[in-house]
Amino acid sequence: MADLKQSLLPPKPASAINLRDNSYRPSASGRVPFQGVDVSGLKKRGQGLRSWIRVDVTGNSQVIEVDKFSMMRRCDLPARDLRLLDPLFVYPSTILGREKAIVVNLEQIRCIITADEVLLLNSLDSYVLQYVVELQRRLQAAEVGEVWQSEGPDSGRRRGGRNFDNMFGNISPDYLPFEFRALEVALEAACTFLDSQAAELEIEAYPLLDELTSKISTLNLERVRRLKSRLVALTRRVQKVRDEIEQLMDDDGDMAEMYLTEKKRRMESSFYGDQSLVGYKSNDGGLSLSAPVSPVSSPPDSGRKLDKCLSISRSRHESVRSSESATENIEELEMLLEAYFVVIDSTLNKLTSLKEYIDDTEDFINIQLDNVRNQLIQFELLLTTATFVVAIFGVVAGIFGMNFEIQMFNNAGAFKWVLIITGVSGAIIFSTFLWFFKYRRLMPL
Repeated sequence: MADLKQSLLPPKPASAINLRDNSYRPSASGRVPFQGVDVSGLKKRGQGLRSWIRVDVTGNSQVIEVDKFSMMRRCDLPARDLRLLDPLFVYPSTILGREKAIVVNLEQIRCIITADEVLLLNSLDSYVLQYVVELQRRLQAAEVGEVWQSEGPDSGRRRGGRNFDNMFGNISPDYLPFEFRALEVALEAACTFLDSQAAELEIEAYPLLDELTSKISTLNLERVRRLKSRLVALTRRVQKVRDEIEQLMDDDGDMAEMYLTEKKRRMESSFYGDQSLVGYKSNDGGLSLSAPVSPVSSPPDSGRKLDKCLSISRSRHESVRSSESATENIEELEMLLEAYFVVIDSTLNKLTSLKEYIDDTEDFINIQLDNVRNQLIQFELLLTTATFVVAIFGVVAGIFGMNFEIQMFNNAGAFKWVLIITGVSGAIIFSTFLWFFKYRRLMPL
């Protein structure tokens, strides 16, 4: 991986900013440069050049520096599509099919796929480098498999070629065009990245939730709150990728627009067809010498009628062939998208299950807290009842503490009977309250 970084990094320009120089100062806003992108090659003074990694059909990669407007003319893209690839901004996951390119923005993978090449911003992010390595490996393995199959027409060698592809781990079918192979690697990288994050979240979440159910504390509640925030953010990202794939699968026009190799072949065949049609015309508007000349002079508009008939027949043939191939290619792309739709939907189901487990844990904790709260209310009720009974003794003591004389004060055993009668009365009143509470099911007694 280190060798790949050195090979992909462009040479340091003379106008690049030296971060170790004492004259370097951060911007007024305090924002530091984007850490995952080679900022020195991102923009040059007065030129707006950006460093791109280019991967061609054969799997060869090189670093090129192209400005924004040249890239727009090269890929026939509007400026708003290039903004989706800007690493300084955060955009949701998007897959756009244009006339000559496919704009892919899936997590860290931000690239432009054409019929001949893949262009992505030169980045030091490990996932971008893994994408480049995997794309090169698959393209080179597919090329070796095609050479292996072309060496012999027998079925044994064809089977050997397939085994050779399988040995290299090339899961892309041989009939998929270049842009679909690059799109497949991008989808696989995004789905794998999101699935790995979901797995890490699961490994961290379940023990923490089990610990929270056994011991409710402020620290555990704070950790669960942060975990739930990460889960919501990751679920939103996974849902956006899933919705983008589902939207592509539902729109046949967008899928047909993404078949760039077929559109390029049609344009080339149409161009060569027009060139061959010009060969039938002579300099004065008649037929060329290569066409058979009738001894009878033809009318002036015969050449025009012949051109019209040829163009009509050629357009009909092209339309029938393009409709059949478009339907077939849409099915191929739809099967490709369905495979990764299942993967991303499985990741979304994992996150949904984790969210439901968190909700169940919260409900369980709320039930426990309600139970503790009910126990406190019951204890408070018993304490209030006992306080009422004890207050009876205070009332009796207050009555006998008044400054008046009665005959009972002269009897030595009267105080004992007052205490006995007051205690028995208090016990009867307390027992009556307990029976009432049990009868009304206010507390389990």
